[in-house]
Amino acid sequence: MKIFCGRANPTTGSVEWLEEDEHYDYHQEIARSSYADMLHDKDRNIKYYQGIRAAVSRVKDRGQKALVLDIGTGTGLLSMMAVTAGADFCYAIEVFKPMADAAVKIVEKNGFSDKIKVINKHSTEVTVGPDGDMPCRANILITELFDTELIGEGALPSYEHAHRHLMQEDCEAVPHRATVYAQLVESRRMWSWNKLFPIRVQTSLGEQVIVPPSELERCPGAPSVYDIQLNQVSPTDFTALSDVLPMFSVDFSKQVSSSAACYGRQFEPLASGQAQVVLSWWDIEMDPEGKIRCTMAPFWAHTDPQELQWRDHWMQCVYFLPQEEPVVQGSALCLVAHHDDYCVWYSLQRTSPQKNGRIHPARPVCDCQAHLLWNRPRFGEINDQHRTDQYAQALRTVLKPDSVCLCVSDGSLLSMLAHYLGAEQVLTIESSAASHRLMKKIFKANHLEDKINVIEKRPELLTSADLEGKKKSPSDVLVLLLALISRSLSCWDLWRIRSPCGDCEGFDVHIMDDMIKHALDFRESKEAEPHPLWEYPCRSLSEPQQILTFDFRQPVPPQSVRAEGSIELRRPGRSHGAVLWMEYHLTPDSTISTGLLKPAEDKGYCCWNPHCKQAVYFFSTMLDPRAPLGGPQTVSYTVEFQPLTGDVTMDFTLSDSLSDGRGPSLKK
Repeated sequence: MKIFCGRANPTTGSVEWLEEDEHYDYHQEIARSSYADMLHDKDRNIKYYQGIRAAVSRVKDRGQKALVLDIGTGTGLLSMMAVTAGADFCYAIEVFKPMADAAVKIVEKNGFSDKIKVINKHSTEVTVGPDGDMPCRANILITELFDTELIGEGALPSYEHAHRHLMQEDCEAVPHRATVYAQLVESRRMWSWNKLFPIRVQTSLGEQVIVPPSELERCPGAPSVYDIQLNQVSPTDFTALSDVLPMFSVDFSKQVSSSAACYGRQFEPLASGQAQVVLSWWDIEMDPEGKIRCTMAPFWAHTDPQELQWRDHWMQCVYFLPQEEPVVQGSALCLVAHHDDYCVWYSLQRTSPQKNGRIHPARPVCDCQAHLLWNRPRFGEINDQHRTDQYAQALRTVLKPDSVCLCVSDGSLLSMLAHYLGAEQVLTIESSAASHRLMKKIFKANHLEDKINVIEKRPELLTSADLEGKKKSPSDVLVLLLALISRSLSCWDLWRIRSPCGDCEGFDVHIMDDMIKHALDFRESKEAEPHPLWEYPCRSLSEPQQILTFDFRQPVPPQSVRAEGSIELRRPGRSHGAVLWMEYHLTPDSTISTGLLKPAEDKGYCCWNPHCKQAVYFFSTMLDPRAPLGGPQTVSYTVEFQPLTGDVTMDFTLSDSLSDGRGPSLKK
């Protein structure tokens, strides 16, 4: 049986679907998941353990047996915590079979097989009764069903079903309650991730402005949340228009509804401005009194920023209002949070929904095509005026009055730049129906529908017939040299996603570590993972080094391209991996980097391109450069690039600069 699995393209960051055969190892999905990051989340683990102990004690104090239902058990960690806390029995539900098999082994290894039953089903399929999966209903509900948006993994339907069919009335729940918070802000940077701004082009005839179609301006945008590490966003990048507002809470110990709902909170704007973006996060209280609390609040809203827990499996949310709206300081408004069974979205109203009786609007859906074609970083990239100016300057150096330009890039505005800068003819290839429709709208809004020829075809399928009747000027091309750059990176927070946990709160989870290692050895050891490094605190331990160079003026080589060399670790610190990125040399004087925007600081702190994801190769063990005995350490590498598929594989070997070079392999 053939199956399709999503793969993140390390160059574009987009998800591509690849066909796998029936022997595909599902443990790959575990290797790329956040299980390890959750196990390393000390704050989360401690709070859950405290909450579970308290819940078991409350049930025991009532003279009842403590029967636990753990939905989404994963490694079985929370179930083992429950039994250790005194629970009489625990039913651990896990729908993903490889993970359920691992939980059985972990539970057995830790000596809890007589108290924990792992059930490989979706919780909605679990049966209760003499012949069922559970002989009776449970009285303690433990779950970790939350994503960055809180409800995006189907928490509400799962809770709703559990209370109706699997739990006793007046049961205990860990966590007991969740509260969603929001803050209204004005932010040109974040708004550039959602709307197309006017783009200015300096030409020999004066300034030309590329304007967005009215459909793009009216479009409410994509319904999906943009989850990022808000702690890495500078406070200068936004202006707070409201205080932090508690929007709504969910009590998990009572019947939960997955029906659509809305919650309004009145506030007086802190400043006048343009309401554009809602920043949102949540916290969970593990006990009814709210004394055991785990929060996702960013540093400026955290009660104790010194205790801020870095985590990647739960981040913060950026939501975009359907349209920007002016607000005036002191004039009361109502921020409204809407949700259905899986999604949250926001709107701004002059009065609360309860007062005006309005039914909450439907979830916003993109009707302009742009939000379906461009992801959030791509919006930001297109709106980057400095980047546009660099391309425009490069085009000026090569364009002639009789130039014919062929633009090969879905949804790119380069074809418009070429036209405004004097090309006689411009053709653009739009391989998808979505990009074809979108570009037609943009051309029409700028009165260029008859000036630029659109070819709806994949670039590799282009033939001379597609260009028949068009002037051909092979020498009139934009010179693009692509350099693949690498450097060694110190980034503990990111590396620990793949690092072994070993012992977690006193429980042996080596089996999970071995599963991840096996999965990585099986396939992923030589492949990169795309990560937006601007969101992760990291330092560079080496200088950038050019690995491979490709001249786009020459035919693409059919054979693989291979490079070998070494990178010297010049700064102290632990090296967790190597990062690769591309630098596009448009002209000798103009370069656009998808990685570093400027040289690293003396201590190695980096300024990464916020519009791109970089390709990160994780080392299986941390490298700790020694000094001065043995000299600086180096990482020897072998890089192989398959031009026709875009695949890059890379191997590493660590050695001292004064040794014979035969060091330990850093293959995963």
